[in-house]
Amino acid sequence: MSSFLGSYRHQLDGKGRLSLPADFRRGSDADVFVLVQVQDDALTLFPEDAWGPVQEELRELQQRNPEARHYVLSITASARRVVPDSQGRILIPEQLRDAAGLDGEALVVGALNKIEIWDPERFQQRTGDRGEEVAELAQRIFA
Repeated sequence: MSSFLGSYRHQLDGKGRLSLPADFRRGSDADVFVLVQVQDDALTLFPEDAWGPVQEELRELQQRNPEARHYVLSITASARRVVPDSQGRILIPEQLRDAAGLDGEALVVGALNKIEIWDPERFQQRTGDRGEEVAELAQRIFA
């Protein structure tokens, strides 16, 4: 299974293509990724093998909870399979760029088994100083 760590700033080109960091291309077994908007303020890029279990969870959620159908549809309606070109770029459709506030520069963040794509300012706002909350989590995980 793929593993992604670190963060990298990259420019979106005029066509909406984003170059995946070389470390992420080397760290992935995937030729195909699934690009979705799970959060309001970022995009998530799953290697296809990591998307399979997520898709199964969504399917089970729909079966267990029919009210979740609209949530699942909101995720899958804008999802796209993307294949990096020979230069390691993926095309981010305009609808997804707009939804995540991506214009010009993007922050490509390793999130263990997936990649998140953020507007750099939004990322800083969401992950800035969390004080005691972070200290408590760190103590539980790394102690």
